[in-house]
Amino acid sequence: MQGLTVLDPRAAFVDVGSEHMHVSVGGDEPAVFGTVTSQLHALRDWLKSQDVHSVAMEATGVYWLALYGVLEAAGLEVRMVNGRQTRNLPGRKSDIQDCQWGATLHMHGLLKAGFVPPADIRRLQDYLRLRADHVASAASHVQHMQKALERMNIKLHHEIASLAGMSGLAVVRAIVAGERSPEALLALCDQQIRRAKAEQVKEALRGTWEQEHVFALRQALQSWDHYQQQIAECDRQIQAVLPPHDPKQPALPRPKTPKRGGVNSPDIPMLGEILAQMHGGRDLTQLPAHTHYSVLQLVGEVGTDLTKWATEKHFTAWTGLAPGNHDSGKRKSHVKRGRNRAGQLFCMMAQSLVRSKDIALGGFYRRMCARRGGLIATMALARKLAAWYWRIMVKGDDYVEQGLARYDAQVLQTKQRALKRLAKELGQQLVPITPAP
Repeated sequence: MQGLTVLDPRAAFVDVGSEHMHVSVGGDEPAVFGTVTSQLHALRDWLKSQDVHSVAMEATGVYWLALYGVLEAAGLEVRMVNGRQTRNLPGRKSDIQDCQWGATLHMHGLLKAGFVPPADIRRLQDYLRLRADHVASAASHVQHMQKALERMNIKLHHEIASLAGMSGLAVVRAIVAGERSPEALLALCDQQIRRAKAEQVKEALRGTWEQEHVFALRQALQSWDHYQQQIAECDRQIQAVLPPHDPKQPALPRPKTPKRGGVNSPDIPMLGEILAQMHGGRDLTQLPAHTHYSVLQLVGEVGTDLTKWATEKHFTAWTGLAPGNHDSGKRKSHVKRGRNRAGQLFCMMAQSLVRSKDIALGGFYRRMCARRGGLIATMALARKLAAWYWRIMVKGDDYVEQGLARYDAQVLQTKQRALKRLAKELGQQLVPITPAP
């Protein structure tokens, strides 16, 4: 370290813990603070008294969030770094030595800051993640309702698309209220169900009606209703965090087929227009599989300023979707990459394109799946979606769907060029087959 240039002699590093914060300035003897709010304020004041302008810390669970907010509000430059950058020598592991070693690296400019969304995006992120937890919990209680119906030998969820739909919930509420007649329960279903499969539904609604299973069904329904109320409250908070819709902004062109908000989409008026306003007039739903809800979730994870990633390769690597190839000389290995929440969202969107019959990306998935398997194909397709997302946000590119037929034609041309090149290397000549009359 003696030969390295010292960029900031007052650089500080905080070793974050659940009970103590060890902080060192320039690698000197560290100070120890607690984790309660008054101690975090004392740590902030101590850093200011030491003439510190830049603080680095390692992201440890959720313990760093409170300190990050305090230091950010105080105007200090706060860097969140990956723990791999601050690894100390083996056999010398302790909180005191960790913060001194981290401060030494930071003062020489050897710590690279990770991405942390701005405060308003973090607030939106918290609401969206809490809402996603409520959606998952509500889905588990739908499974509990299905189990209770199975125990009563009622096969309703085999005959309708979703037990949590209007028809399914109407029947479940009637059963809980004491209705047992299959004809009366069938009358609560949608007209299309009654017209298409009336007899099947009536037979599926003949059960045994044991009291303990009806009790389990009632509790599952009450829990589902509870989480729907929680989700609705989250929607109101999300709407309050989002910027209000500006009527002066140009309206988005209306597509021929109305776009769906997405599965479990929040009930927020003018959500599409608000998202386009946040993205400078760009409509991200032009990308395949991108709904208003999925775009809102991506905003909660990456914000609206993607220039923090220099290229699309930086962005896809950050999401964990880039190939993990590691070549060093003659040695080749594979580095396992962990997908963050943004990468998981792109993978979920990629899965929805698996069976698409008229989209070029669907053809790309099936071609890649035949060669490398479904998991790698999903990752490759998700990476394409992430790269396009970056291009639209940063470069302003427009995604134009070319169609599956044009993609298949391009693949065929690629195969023909490869075949001609191979024939030329072997000194052969290709002769096309004349179709029989």
